[in-house]
Amino acid sequence: MDEGRLQVVFGAGQVGRALTAHLAGLGLPVRVVSRHRTPGLLDEVDWRETDATDPDAATEAAKGATVIYQCLNAPYTKWAERFPPLQRGVLAAAERSGALLVSLENLYAYGPTGGVPMTEDLPLSASTVKGCTRAAMTQELLAARDAGRVRIAIGRASDFFGAGVTESTLGERIFANALAGRRADFIGNPDLPHTYSYVPDIATGLATLGTDERAVDGVWHLPGPETVTTRQVLELVAGEVGHLVGVRSVGKLAVRALGLVNPVMRSLAEIAYEFDEPFVLDTTKYQSMFGPAGTPLPAAVAATVAWYRSTTSTPKPPPT
Repeated sequence: MDEGRLQVVFGAGQVGRALTAHLAGLGLPVRVVSRHRTPGLLDEVDWRETDATDPDAATEAAKGATVIYQCLNAPYTKWAERFPPLQRGVLAAAERSGALLVSLENLYAYGPTGGVPMTEDLPLSASTVKGCTRAAMTQELLAARDAGRVRIAIGRASDFFGAGVTESTLGERIFANALAGRRADFIGNPDLPHTYSYVPDIATGLATLGTDERAVDGVWHLPGPETVTTRQVLELVAGEVGHLVGVRSVGKLAVRALGLVNPVMRSLAEIAYEFDEPFVLDTTKYQSMFGPAGTPLPAAVAATVAWYRSTTSTPKPPPT
């Protein structure tokens, strides 16, 4: 393997797999580091079974890296406990190897914005458990950068959707339910603008941050499809499945009530504000620097429906 250009991707989930394929398509040597090998990884990609919470093991797995991508995640109900140690292991690997660290983040750290479009200079003002965890993880990266210990580039994205994305607000409860002729389940108000990030666009954006020196030491909102209301997304889904798609909106109080018996719903309750106000990601900074990007929403929805149609998975029962 040509270690002079080696790209090491920590995480083999939806984004990690898409990023790996994109980097390989650019002709770059790629290594994937994860606890388990997941289906969908390219045969020609080097894979290392590693627990990233062990800094020494993470460092060994990333040996020879030019760029390290942090695409790991933790179980949603144990996010605050398990996610920070994963990042610390990857950060240690980047520091010790001298590699550029490109870290994927979500938008939890901003907290409620009152509907104001989110830009990279917004303060990290979250008060929820997950938001505070995300903010603290960001500050660890920035502190390491400011101390000269590591070079970083942070890419932030909103709620994921795309092929292989099932556990998301725009996942199987929308697409699989629609294909099955069932109502789409959604938290909050579907008539508010909401930015959704398409996984192939996230992968392309992260690869740009890792291969363009202009991205180094910056925070970037990754571009994707145009922002519309969730109901407008459902209209596009309806056009692809060939029938109207009803929506069952679950309000904040109902989510909290369900959270008393369902840990996942309890975890979702603290970020329900995202669906009770406009939630718009401003990607002007990225596109001004690197050029127009992002898949048109109709094409992204069509590709996602096609993937769901090709699978045999059965949608989960809606919450009662």
